[in-house]
Amino acid sequence: MSTVIKNSFQSQRLVSLDVFRGIAIASMILVNNPGSWSYIYPPLKHAEWHGCTPTDLVFPFFLFIVGVAMPFSVAKYTPENRPTRQVYLRIIRRGLVLFALGLFLTLFTFFLDFIFKGIPIDLSNMRIMGVLQRISLAYVISAVLVLQLSQLSLWILSGILLLGYWGVMQLIPVPGFGGGNLSPEGNFAGYIDRIILGSQHLYQGGSFDPEGLFSTIPAVVTVLIGYLTGSWLQKQQVKSRTSVNLVIWGLVCLIIGIFWGFVFPINKPLWTSSYVIYTAGWALLVLALCYEVVEVRGLKKWGFPWQVMGVNAIFLFIGSGVVGRILVKISVGSGEDALSLKTWIYKNSFSSWAGNMNGSLLFAIANLLLWWLVLYVMYRRRWFLKI
Repeated sequence: MSTVIKNSFQSQRLVSLDVFRGIAIASMILVNNPGSWSYIYPPLKHAEWHGCTPTDLVFPFFLFIVGVAMPFSVAKYTPENRPTRQVYLRIIRRGLVLFALGLFLTLFTFFLDFIFKGIPIDLSNMRIMGVLQRISLAYVISAVLVLQLSQLSLWILSGILLLGYWGVMQLIPVPGFGGGNLSPEGNFAGYIDRIILGSQHLYQGGSFDPEGLFSTIPAVVTVLIGYLTGSWLQKQQVKSRTSVNLVIWGLVCLIIGIFWGFVFPINKPLWTSSYVIYTAGWALLVLALCYEVVEVRGLKKWGFPWQVMGVNAIFLFIGSGVVGRILVKISVGSGEDALSLKTWIYKNSFSSWAGNMNGSLLFAIANLLLWWLVLYVMYRRRWFLKI
């Protein structure tokens, strides 16, 4: 009987989800590490403001995946779906660790400036938010909501949050800019972040932070959509019909997001409500592809390279961030001819024969392949970074 159940319904770990996570983290490493930021093909760039490129899909994919994994992980720690004090402590601890790791990457840059350039460490203008910090906050808030509310309540709350965020961003005036201003300087989310965090602690010390506090509210909905998807998957049989349903709902979300974008533009830095729905649509389509190939058709070998990266995604993000920062800070040569080690490698090993654009892309691909080899060794030795 147990064998039949295992083959018919979802196990406690979806390999296809690890594959999806691997695709997402590989995409992030690829777009974050070009040989030169001056030479990047358009699909590997973020939209300048409004709009959505393939690169703008990567971060919401991560948050969506966090949500999809949640019902499987919560089931292990919540007997009979009754949350205990230990469960909440585990959630908070995980959130704090993620937030601390994000701050570590920021502080590491200050440390390298001190080591290699002698610049005193001054934390008065340190950026507080970032990618891992947003994941941390969105995860903790979503996990608590999941443990406290029914699925119907989560659907209703998600709608309220998205509609409320739209209303607030369009109607509440910002001093000096008025209401409905969605520019980097005049939007309401940036105004709130400047009040709470201070401009000196925002991205590049500016007026707006793309991973700010207020815009984390709709990012929570991205996680909740993932959770509701994962909860639904748990109850489905492993059949192509499940993949088809994911595709249908993905297309529905894309259509809603596109039309909503006419009145509330699709915008990643602002994490607009239309962006939440639109990117959820793409996430559902990619999940449907991974699910059909890996779970339904059992083509595990196809997904294995991505799975290797997906099971150690946090390690890869942090490790690549650390190494990337070191490569930028180490200088080769002296005086006006000095280059960062990264630029020296790019120019001498890639652009010298492949050209600037192709060389920049090849540098990013080579970097990704080297990290894959590291993760493959870790996978074979069963070394997995768990938070």
